Amino acid sequence: MSLTKGQNVLIKDHVKLGENITIGNNVIIYEGVEIGDNVVIQDNVVIGKQPARAKNSILPEVGQLPPTVIGSGCTIGTSSIIYANARLENDVFVADLATIRERVTVGERTIVGRGVAIENDCTIGSKCKLETNSYITAYSTLEDFVFIAPYVVTTNDNYMARSKERFDKFKGVTIKKGGRVGANSTILPGRVIEEDGTVAAASVVTRDVQSEDLVVGSPARKLRNVPEDQLLRNQ
Repeated sequence: MSLTKGQNVLIKDHVKLGENITIGNNVIIYEGVEIGDNVVIQDNVVIGKQPARAKNSILPEVGQLPPTVIGSGCTIGTSSIIYANARLENDVFVADLATIRERVTVGERTIVGRGVAIENDCTIGSKCKLETNSYITAYSTLEDFVFIAPYVVTTNDNYMARSKERFDKFKGVTIKKGGRVGANSTILPGRVIEEDGTVAAASVVTRDVQSEDLVVGSPARKLRNVPEDQLLRNQ
């Protein structure tokens, strides 16, 4: 095993490291984490953190979660946090200050941009691009080749933290293969963006977006079809 590491690195018990690993300064890798070959972990990263639960949280108590798995060829940027029971497939790039919560999977060659937050229980596909400071709410699914522009916000609570009725009705968003969302857009709980559906910048998505439709506005409505040369099948 070839390992290069900086100062103040803490690697806890039963961690599995592949070949050619580079670890920066002040990194913590918790128990049982598995890391593949040719991985770069930059300064101040935390991998395998167990989640903490607020006293008034509606989330159920959970025991010790299984370890984090980081695939080969990944880069984890400065001050990022990857929680326990997250899984990154090969060649994922995580930029500085990103957070990837528990029970999240990220597909191969996906880019998780600076300051991006992916909340618990999300599935992110392969070759996606989540740009700076976008927010992926809990219980969401993004399929392959999804593009999320900066400052996109997704939501999962129609009751905005009021009424016990909300407890069993949390529902994240679904963005199917090739879906795209423009900067500063908001997607309301449970909405589905079908394959190659596209949301223009600063839109508010209050209802599902059909395949190959371009929607715009607040509330977002169809403007036209996505141009043929922009469709995923024509790339």
